[in-house]
Formats: sequence, C-alpha cells, structure tokens
Amino acid sequence: MAKAVFHKHQRVFVGPVGTWALVEEVKPHWVKDVEEPIRVAYDCGLGRDFTADELSAEQADHVEAGHWRVLRAKNKWQTLEECAGHPFPGTFPVVVTEAMDWGGWRVPAAEYDRAPHRIEAQGRLLANSPRLLEIAEQLAALASEDVDLPPALAELSRSAERVLRDINTRPATSGNSARSRAA
Repeated sequence: MAKAVFHKHQRVFVGPVGTWALVEEVKPHWVKDVEEPIRVAYDCGLGRDFTADELSAEQADHVEAGHWRVLRAKNKWQTLEECAGHPFPGTFPVVVTEAMDWGGWRVPAAEYDRAPHRIEAQGRLLANSPRLLEIAEQLAALASEDVDLPPALAELSRSAERVLRDINTRPATSGNSARSRAA
C-alpha cells in the first residue's frame, strides 16, 4: 500500500524535468475494498503526473558561518602614490572566513583599483553577512511564533523566510542525481 510522501503546495525538485515545481494535486489511486491507495501520483503542473521517486523535497543545508572579519592586505603591485585616492592607500580589504587569518574572499587588484569605495562596501557587507543571516533567522522564527504580527512585520518575516530558503536549500540527491545536476 502507498502513502503520500509529498503534500499539496509543497515545493519539490522534479528530476525528469530538472526544475523546481509546486505539487498542485496529490492523486491517490484507489481500489475497491482496500483501505489505502495502491499508489500515489503527484500533479506538478508540468504536463504529466509524477511518482514519489521522481520528486525530491527541499533539504536545508544549515552551515555555521562563523565569525567573518575584514583584514587589510598590503598592495604589492602599486606604490602609495599610485593608490593615493583609495580609502586606505597601500592596502585592500580581505574578508577572512576562517579562525586563522587566511581563507575567505579576496578581490583582484585591478578590480579594486577600478572601484575601491564599492569594493570596501562589499567587503563590509560580506564580513557582516553571518550577523545579517542571524537577524533573518530570528525574524522568520518570530513569524512562526506569533500569528498577530503587524502587516509590515509579517511581510518582512515572509521576505526573510524566502531569503533563508534560497540560502539553505539545495535539491535532494537521489538515484538520478547526475541527470538532475546536468539539467
């Protein structure tokens, strides 16, 4: 006997098509005098019904980001006179994502030289993104706890949930993972 694995309006990865879709309808196949359906199909609005083994649910990949910080690296390619217009002449930002002072995000010198103020702002944003992630998680949790939120706060909470879903979700791996990755 079969039981439904997915529910209506659930977001699933459709392996044969290689795309995400919502389950529009759960279609149990019944037989007379049997208490449970013999199989269950799922209509995802893609032209045909799919079985549970062709679909994959979202899986959250919650990764601890750690303490990120901006360090200053010495600019080896330019003299102080050549980079006098930079916010911090003679250096460029390096966002360190490890406990040691290595590993993380760096920017090529030519790109930094082209727009140093923009790169400095991006470095600060990257370094603070783990804290922004925590704020988004707290905001999303607030929405799930309190049903009487003001409309503006409820909309912010829904936006935070969408951002968190984009950050933490990847397609589940299944037997046809090579085919779904190629799509």
